[in-house]
Amino acid sequence: MRSLVGGGSPAGWGPARGLSVGEVRDALRGTGAADAKIQTVGGDTIRVRADVEGPGAVDSVRNALAELTGVTGNDVSVTNVGPSWGAETTANAQIALIVFFALIAVYIAVRLEWRMAVGALLAVAHDIVLSVGFYSLFQFEITPATVIAFLTIMGYSLYDTIVVYDKVREVVGRVSATGRYTYTEMMNLSLNQVLMRSVNTSITSMIPVASMLIIGSFVLGAVTLQEFAIALLVGIIVGTYSSLFVAAAVVAKMKEREPAYVEIAERIRLRGGAGDGPTRTVAADDAVLGTSVAAKRSATARRGGAASPPAATPASGAIPPRPRKKKRR
Repeated sequence: MRSLVGGGSPAGWGPARGLSVGEVRDALRGTGAADAKIQTVGGDTIRVRADVEGPGAVDSVRNALAELTGVTGNDVSVTNVGPSWGAETTANAQIALIVFFALIAVYIAVRLEWRMAVGALLAVAHDIVLSVGFYSLFQFEITPATVIAFLTIMGYSLYDTIVVYDKVREVVGRVSATGRYTYTEMMNLSLNQVLMRSVNTSITSMIPVASMLIIGSFVLGAVTLQEFAIALLVGIIVGTYSSLFVAAAVVAKMKEREPAYVEIAERIRLRGGAGDGPTRTVAADDAVLGTSVAAKRSATARRGGAASPPAATPASGAIPPRPRKKKRR
């Protein structure tokens, strides 16, 4: 049985103030929990994580902490985490995750299209795997605060991905009418337009998270804030990357296989544009199709037909000829 034992008093855990981790470990040597993970939170709270078996061992740890801090045994809280509790929680989390993914997929498929739903789910899975991998690599402990941070990461990543997809839909709706560009080229144009917005949003989000990590954790000693802030900081960085380079790439790869875009790519290849590939850029006139700029150009063209050349003006310093006078008859 894995037990979490905390020591102190509700009024600020005053008796625990000033105790070091070494003193707590010495007090626990006779209880079989000398190898426990010990933390002092805020300077006045003791947190002990230990693998102990049976109620007797738990009571020994509780009494040792109470005697060390000068409080009663009732003032020491104990939380038992057993295998059955862990298995039940894991099963519930898996069910909730599956339901969450299904609802998100249905919403994006209806609001945008099913290919974008696939790309968004792959991007979210990418973010969670990298975030958990970061914790595994540096041997950080997964706590309830970390799980909450992972859920926040999923929400942030989906938000950023949907913003990118909305810009893609807008650009494709304008530029695809020309029939001169592949989906990848239109995707590149969309990413160029939304790149700075995503980067600025991420930087703005990371500033308070970094403040929470530095001030809340290292200065004030709030361990819970540290666990939450580290996961959130990693997730924001990974989420920004996946929205721009994972979700967008998945959709572009799938759309390029559609017959319409295969035909466009073949026409470009026959015209000799295949050598440029996806590095071609969308012309400025095509990029503004459907916008207010294009509407003004169209209205001007309808009123005056072809654009008339500007009136010639005399060169600087030149004297224009004098008009001839009409002779009287």
